Amino acid sequence: MVDPRIPLISERLREIRRVIAVSSGKGGVGKSLVASVLALTLAKKGYKVGFFDTDFTSPSSHIILGVSNIQPEEMNGIVPPTVHGLKYMSIIYYAGDRASPLRGAEFSNALIELLAVTVWGELDFLIIDMPPGISDATLDVLRLIKKAEFLVVTTSSRLAFETVRKFIDLLLELNVPVLGVIENMKMTNSDFIRKETEEKGIKFWGEIPFDKNLEESIGDVERLLNIEFGKALERMIGEKIDLN
Repeated sequence: MVDPRIPLISERLREIRRVIAVSSGKGGVGKSLVASVLALTLAKKGYKVGFFDTDFTSPSSHIILGVSNIQPEEMNGIVPPTVHGLKYMSIIYYAGDRASPLRGAEFSNALIELLAVTVWGELDFLIIDMPPGISDATLDVLRLIKKAEFLVVTTSSRLAFETVRKFIDLLLELNVPVLGVIENMKMTNSDFIRKETEEKGIKFWGEIPFDKNLEESIGDVERLLNIEFGKALERMIGEKIDLN
């Protein structure tokens, strides 16, 4: 039996030009920071942008964006509130700061529900902050959002990239568009990540150097966009994403 909510998802996403899922294959590489700043930068450039945090067990984008004391509205579905120029949807509206230990079918059900009820309207970009790893979230996004393009984040660590490599292999095997790979928290002159990425035929977006000002900029979006982390990502967006 087909879940009646699934056909509704395509209708909810119909007016969205592009969907970019920011993923990592491994936690702790700065994926949520990249996703947040990507969304903020696109909005700053004048695009209509939505931001969907699908890390239901440990969401962090609301901390990065300094989101508090807001709730979506009900109007033929759930209308995300606008935060710093973004239409922002997260499980925190419903779970607050409590842990949400969703697994398997529970996670899929929660994701389907939010996709089916969220009214995004017309957007140029929907940025999805994915949970780390090859998880139910990844497989469900692939199944439910056919036009998703994946941007993959890693660090310079060979151990981190080994997991990322397997993740990229899965995406390529499934013929899923991979926009490229970002090497975050760069502290050496090694070109290992660049070479490994390009050998797979994937675009290497570039390096974001380790930024000692990053931690104290979390929650302050203006500062976040103006430190080296934000500036490096803005340069990549201008060079790597077709914004036309």
